[in-house]
Amino acid sequence: MIRKLVFILVRLALIPFFIREVIQRKRITILVYHDIKPEIADMHFEILKSKYNIISLRDYINAKKLGKVDKLPPKSLIITFDDGHKSNYELKTILEKYNIPATIFLCSAIVGTKRHFWFRHGIGNSTCEYLKNVFDKKRLEILRKFGFEERKEFSDRQALSKNEIEEMKDIIDFQSHTMFHPILPKCSTERALKEISQSRKDLEHKHGVSIYALSYPNGDYSNREISIAKKAGYECGITVDSGLNSQHTDLFRLKRICIEDDADINELLVKTSGFWGYVKENPLQDGANVKRRVGVMLRGLRLLEIQLRKIQDEPAH
Repeated sequence: MIRKLVFILVRLALIPFFIREVIQRKRITILVYHDIKPEIADMHFEILKSKYNIISLRDYINAKKLGKVDKLPPKSLIITFDDGHKSNYELKTILEKYNIPATIFLCSAIVGTKRHFWFRHGIGNSTCEYLKNVFDKKRLEILRKFGFEERKEFSDRQALSKNEIEEMKDIIDFQSHTMFHPILPKCSTERALKEISQSRKDLEHKHGVSIYALSYPNGDYSNREISIAKKAGYECGITVDSGLNSQHTDLFRLKRICIEDDADINELLVKTSGFWGYVKENPLQDGANVKRRVGVMLRGLRLLEIQLRKIQDEPAH
């Protein structure tokens, strides 16, 4: 309840509006969803479409390579999905309805099968978080105790089928999210190399798509993964480092803003502005309460208002 109230207050203070009109109009914002329900997606996409210019990831990468990001529409926004959950297929008509050129990052060894995502095997949030921070071999050893094997076919499927991917190819930009979604920096070099390079080959061969982008599982990466991705033929790497992108953002460290699949409109607009990520990365001292945090947010509004007045006569991008 308190969390929802904070989002309401921040939105009513017009902070997302000022950030959108002052900062985001000259930046590229990339959002990431995972397993959002169609009715919530419809609500999200309608309001995002009314406040941003939604472009494709490919458009941004092409413009960046040509040094023409400033020629993209003001307040450009890119919508992405990680993993390739089977529910993503239910979004097809909604994406068509709003003409949204979304990108879905697929785990190549899970889509088209009845294999499961390891983090959705009923292991609990605390165990899942723990497993993200241990070496890959230990993660797999622990998962076996829960009855999980990467190549095991279960009775149900969690990912998009081959036919569903085929049906969506005309409106979706399918890209790579490795093979099995391991935490890459916790893998051996041999495994990291296979996960990154083989995923690209498999997706192109099995689904007839052109792979140029890699989304690092869980957003975790190091210089090693970047080097492997470049050698494997990728043009860019997508993180979950919070922030906005520009002409100068590292192609293999593109930033994204994570949106909760059940977020209401207030949370959506506050998070999409990038403001929430900034607050989380710049916390107040220990003992600060919600009232003080909101006070900081409101003081920031005055600074944004001053910036807006300074640039109101500048060109749109």
